[in-house]
Amino acid sequence: MKLNLKRPLAFFDLETTGTNISADRIVEISILKAMPDGTEEIKTLRINPQIPVPLESSLIHGIYDEDIKDAPSFKQVAAELELFLENSDLAGYNSNRFDIPVLMEEFLRAGINFDIENRRFVDVQNIFHQMEQRTLKAAYQFYCGKTIENAHSAEADIKATYEVLLAQIERYKETPFEDKKGNISTPVQNDIDALHVFTNLNKPVDYAGRMVFNEDGIEVFNFGKHKGKCVEEVFDMEPSYYSWMQNGDFPLYTKRCLERIWVRWNGKRVQLKKKTETTVTVEKVETAPSPRPEFKKQNTEPVTNDMLEQLKLKFGK
Repeated sequence: MKLNLKRPLAFFDLETTGTNISADRIVEISILKAMPDGTEEIKTLRINPQIPVPLESSLIHGIYDEDIKDAPSFKQVAAELELFLENSDLAGYNSNRFDIPVLMEEFLRAGINFDIENRRFVDVQNIFHQMEQRTLKAAYQFYCGKTIENAHSAEADIKATYEVLLAQIERYKETPFEDKKGNISTPVQNDIDALHVFTNLNKPVDYAGRMVFNEDGIEVFNFGKHKGKCVEEVFDMEPSYYSWMQNGDFPLYTKRCLERIWVRWNGKRVQLKKKTETTVTVEKVETAPSPRPEFKKQNTEPVTNDMLEQLKLKFGK
């Protein structure tokens, strides 16, 4: 099938240092430009983001600092990319919420006013999510071939959910799944442990997603200016961040999880302080000066007039 195009449609995808639109940078951009005559042009560029690439991001897209240390910066290729995208509409997967905003930020930092006013945007993810709705009603129809009676009553919904899970296990028990690292498995099994792992891929700490576990099982912030940073490291740099969150509009369970990490962090500080004080005390004892020698006080006789006369005679005075 050929796309009915009046002008080029540029499908593009970005690999980045993270998911913070305003702070993170592009490390790779790939563009497939579909032309009205049916031909295609592809351009892929590695980009030096000029900031470190977090390990969590590198493990996902496979691009490490050493891979792009000699690559051009975005500013150096911005004019080339603007020309390649000239008069093109834009398309991607989740591009409206992420790729296009990130690309715009990079162009603005490079001093290029990339015009989007007269372009069309096609987000393939939005088509998928709207045509294949993710509601319980849609899932019940898709997996069980039934319509929920008394939809949105708690009992009807929970019975439908139970039936959907049974149908999912039956449908996907032999279906392979490839994760973001390229690992292939059959995760949908009639086994609660396996289902728990598969349905908690983001490894949330607080289930509101404000904190998640990284690949090493360490809590990291998943929002805001410290996104991707270890929670305890943030406490080291900015301990007031804890108070800001505890007094902020965050879920109570998020605050409870944060408090648990804070107590653990404080405990480590106390132990480190005790260890340091013990070390200093030992050093002081080892380097203490030797006691000054004691001098015995000599016995002296009281001075008499005869003694003074003898001294005068001796010294001539």
